[in-house]
Amino acid sequence: MQADFNRPILAIDTSTSYLSLALRHRDQAHVYHKAVGTKQSELILPQIGALFAKAGIGAADLGAIVYAQGPGAFTGLRIGTGVAQGLAAPFTTPLIGIPCLDAVAYQRPNQACVLAATDARMGEVFYAWFDTVNHRRLSDYQVGKAAEITAPDGMTCSDGIGNAFALADKPPFDGETDMPTAADYLNLAATGRYPATDAAEAELLYVRNKIALTAKEQAERKGQA
Repeated sequence: MQADFNRPILAIDTSTSYLSLALRHRDQAHVYHKAVGTKQSELILPQIGALFAKAGIGAADLGAIVYAQGPGAFTGLRIGTGVAQGLAAPFTTPLIGIPCLDAVAYQRPNQACVLAATDARMGEVFYAWFDTVNHRRLSDYQVGKAAEITAPDGMTCSDGIGNAFALADKPPFDGETDMPTAADYLNLAATGRYPATDAAEAELLYVRNKIALTAKEQAERKGQA
């Protein structure tokens, strides 16, 4: 399945507490990016409708829908992917999943070794190392304690990016706290490096099987604090 980038393209990122949407049509980008907390499910369809109205198009006109694939907030990812599938299925619109850590890393282009790290909650971070010069991922997508992150074998790396660098327990490298918007996901999709699928085959990228602390773990953490 092929995306048609000569037609309007919609991008959806609900991997954090932000609702981030971008619609590119005739070289113009219409963007909605706002911290909405738990109101993503309430606002996502009305805001997509508002973007369609600004561009004068409908869902049937889309050449592809880009969505944040994860890792990220479990509920948010499911909301975004579900809406993307719902908009795509009636018109067999291609879907393009972009791993969230890729979108984070490519805010730092032309870096031979950059750490993308985001807040995974429960005292952990999602992370991966990238060579954004040669468009290579240098490690697996991982989740773990920030203090335990090490550079890829044989490489000297010191540059990082992502909201994990705003945490009290941040990774042991220099880093900026910038996070991507849906417009960044659009730009990555346009490179052609990420495959398009039909709605039924859209997948999320999970690197953690556990999504919440048990009551005992929460109590132990409070006691340690």
